[in-house]
Amino acid sequence: MNHDPVSLGGPRFRSEPAALYRELRREYGAVAPVLLDADIPAWLVLGYRELHQVTGDPALFSRDSGLWNQWDRVPDGWPMLPMIGRGHSSVLHTVGEHHRARVAVITGALEAVDPFELRSHTERYADELIDAVCAEGAADLVAHYADLLPVRVLATLYGFADEQGPGLVAALSDMVDGGEDAVAGSLHVAASMARLVADRAARPADDVVSRMLASGRTAGGLALTHEEIAQDLIVMMTAGQQPTAGWIGNSLRLMLTDVRFAASLFGGRRSVAEAMNEVLWEDTPAQNVAGRWASRDARLGGRAIRAGDLLLLGIQAANHDPQVRTHGSALSGGNSAHFAFGHGEHRCPFPAQEIAEVVARTAIEVVLDRLPDLDLAVPPTALTRRRSPWLGSLTRLPVRFTPTSPHG
Repeated sequence: MNHDPVSLGGPRFRSEPAALYRELRREYGAVAPVLLDADIPAWLVLGYRELHQVTGDPALFSRDSGLWNQWDRVPDGWPMLPMIGRGHSSVLHTVGEHHRARVAVITGALEAVDPFELRSHTERYADELIDAVCAEGAADLVAHYADLLPVRVLATLYGFADEQGPGLVAALSDMVDGGEDAVAGSLHVAASMARLVADRAARPADDVVSRMLASGRTAGGLALTHEEIAQDLIVMMTAGQQPTAGWIGNSLRLMLTDVRFAASLFGGRRSVAEAMNEVLWEDTPAQNVAGRWASRDARLGGRAIRAGDLLLLGIQAANHDPQVRTHGSALSGGNSAHFAFGHGEHRCPFPAQEIAEVVARTAIEVVLDRLPDLDLAVPPTALTRRRSPWLGSLTRLPVRFTPTSPHG
């Protein structure tokens, strides 16, 4: 039996990840050795219980990337660096009281978002995007819609000008895909956010950035710097844009290819929520997440984990763990015991989850309302996934429909 580490950037992670996760689980058990770009080793946590253990024990499995025992092997311009982080001052890489204070600043800023205004913003941008394609009778609901919508909503909540949205979309996509443009995308996002933070520090407004600046001055007794707030805003935008776009696209794919959700295409709404929940279990946009670092030698899933080892969170693999659920079981009725939003003290803050759900559900409902007779324009087997080792979202979702006139 082959026990060599598997490349996380290999084609099977993009073409057939579910089958690959099953094979890895059969061969290695709950924790599998993998290789990142430049053949840098890591562990991929596949087991549900093991992932629960890793995310629930921040002392043993830390978010402090400075612990990594492979930093001396990371080459300059390493494309995975933006998603793994080195010396980052963001909330993702803080621990203890400092982390909790940062989370409180984020939570407070997002809780103040009016849900009615949020839905209104989403509907407005969604209608604009549909207006651009509705007369054509055909569109790509990923490139023309899902990939463009969440960041436009988030940019408005932050206080960005509308014209900055397309550049942010492209830069975030490059950063998360982990390709040759990843570092350049990261620099574009960082520079844009730094300018916005500086502007709001001088001219506060009623937006997320201004609220974070105000509450960050006394966060848990620790004044946050503008750089720290900018880093947290980048984390929020990255986590809010790419996974939400994938949630929209993957949910629409499910509804267009599975007869159980056909009623949604003709006015039903209950199935929309069910399809969205099933995607979080079966086809979650955030397939793998980096990561946790072992603070000391440990055992996990029968593996000897050394101090400083990197553990990647196999969200999709854990959701499919046969030890906790059988195929297709317990996905309806609001079962939310999946890992799509993480677990433990570094899980996605609840207000951020609510915002993502409002944006995604509104986006899907606008499509169903605006595009009659919606149908997939290619065989389901022709749909492909992104090259990112982290995301499982579609590269395209071509559809056809009866042409209609734009609103207004």
